[in-house]
Amino acid sequence: MATKEQGTVTVEQIGSPLRRPKDQQATLIGLGLNKLHRRRTLQDTPEVRGMIAKVSHLVRVVDQD
Repeated sequence: MATKEQGTVTVEQIGSPLRRPKDQQATLIGLGLNKLHRRRTLQDTPEVRGMIAKVSHLVRVVDQD
């Protein structure tokens, strides 16, 4: 569970989910991304870090607090 002392991480989608496995497409949707150059600020939790690692070739970490 996310707590207040945990920071945030901002991710930006840099790759297209077209011609990618369905689980990678679903991971992008789970992160709140669905179009190129969209950014989302998320809680920095192990679950979110795992999702980012799974689609690391499609997203980049823009900012960490």
